[in-house]
Amino acid sequence: MITNKIRTIAQKAAQEAGDVLAKRYNKFNRNNVKFKAKNEIVTKADLAAEKVIINMIKKNFPEHRILSEEAGKINTNSDYLWIIDPLDGTTNFSMHNPLWSTCLALAYKNKIVLGIIYAPILNETFQAEKGKGAFLNKKRIQVSNHKDGNVINAFCSSRETKDIKRATAYYKQQKLKQLDCRSLGSASIELAYVSCGRIESITIPGANSWDVAAGALMIREAGGRVTNFKNKAWDINSLDFIGSNGKVHKQILSIIK
Repeated sequence: MITNKIRTIAQKAAQEAGDVLAKRYNKFNRNNVKFKAKNEIVTKADLAAEKVIINMIKKNFPEHRILSEEAGKINTNSDYLWIIDPLDGTTNFSMHNPLWSTCLALAYKNKIVLGIIYAPILNETFQAEKGKGAFLNKKRIQVSNHKDGNVINAFCSSRETKDIKRATAYYKQQKLKQLDCRSLGSASIELAYVSCGRIESITIPGANSWDVAAGALMIREAGGRVTNFKNKAWDINSLDFIGSNGKVHKQILSIIK
């Protein structure tokens, strides 16, 4: 299912795309952004990083399917599907905030089996493989044990008005009840932080699969829990997302419902 070649190419693609972005990061001028939708920007850097990843996958696995945030679907009949977000946290990138990453996941028969989140400016690579655990810079990680008093929750949403309203209502409740609740501006970073115990949860109304696929596997492999808002196991067709250390999951569901 996951060969050494798949593992090697996935790591290389994430690394090279992230490094392309890192070279442009400090020199980036926010005047150069374009809007692909309301309040959603895309840059030449996104597209350059995406090209690196897609070209590498096509060269080595021409039969595999690809789903990318910028390019959309590249279809074949393969059981393998690469899910790509070349630059997650574009707004952070544009304002010289280092919380952004390149992330990619591989699904086999619609089950996520490999995930990589590479944050070049932070010098952090998160990686998970189904059944083999989650790692940060090759050291095994696990979710936190916090459940009362000092819980830090994160949230974000799609650009849809209904999702924004749901997310901000959730934020208000958690901000009043827990130590903190905040949006870091990059879903993949937030998921990675849950997986290594830096925060306890991330809740996303209107989650895109390219934003969460890699991190969903990481949270599961780090001992956490991943569901939709109906408390059903998350999959790549789910519309909403909760990823947590498991201990705070019930409390989140009680608010988001």
